[in-house]
Amino acid sequence: MPSLPDLRLYLVLGAADTGNRPFEEVALQAAEGGVTAVQLRDKHMPARDQVAHAKRLKALLAPRGVAVLVNDRVDVARAADADGVHLGQTDLHPADARRLVGDSMVIGTSVHNTAEADAVDVESVDYIGLGPVATTSTKADAEPAIGVEGVQRLRERVGLPAVAIGGVTASTAPALAATGVAGLAVISAICGADDPAAAAGALRTAFEAAPVTG
Repeated sequence: MPSLPDLRLYLVLGAADTGNRPFEEVALQAAEGGVTAVQLRDKHMPARDQVAHAKRLKALLAPRGVAVLVNDRVDVARAADADGVHLGQTDLHPADARRLVGDSMVIGTSVHNTAEADAVDVESVDYIGLGPVATTSTKADAEPAIGVEGVQRLRERVGLPAVAIGGVTASTAPALAATGVAGLAVISAICGADDPAAAAGALRTAFEAAPVTG
């Protein structure tokens, strides 16, 4: 299996998430503040544009040691030489994705409940995204919030490295860190901030200062 990137602070973003600011600019500022991985997620962007933006993110972030992943699209991830792909419950099955990418990139998948946790293909998946932690307006079709307790329960059930996502803030970071997750996945907490670098720094500090259990 490929080496897992640093998941401590995992930024998810697309063109619609950063307002009037270019999202590559926000990603770069966030990386300077402490983001360790960036996922390009833009379901409405044409594939050719996704490839171009993913390549741009890779050029900006790879020299800083920040991994670049692509949401949903294995073809885009391969074309852009991304570090990984993140698959939702209705996307390509992780086993099929693994056959396409081999060990060239990491594969993540989203888990929202016990049934999905039990169905995770641990032979094909490298990490899981757990949530939403809290109610969020960022994702229109978001599942019901599972809370900190749900994050811990599902992480322990699957046993893979996990990031908590959905309504994550610096104030909830310590409690999430205590569940044993590998990191925090955020959108609005950084993309909606006036200073993405400062917001990223606050999240990293809050996460890393908390005692980790289990």
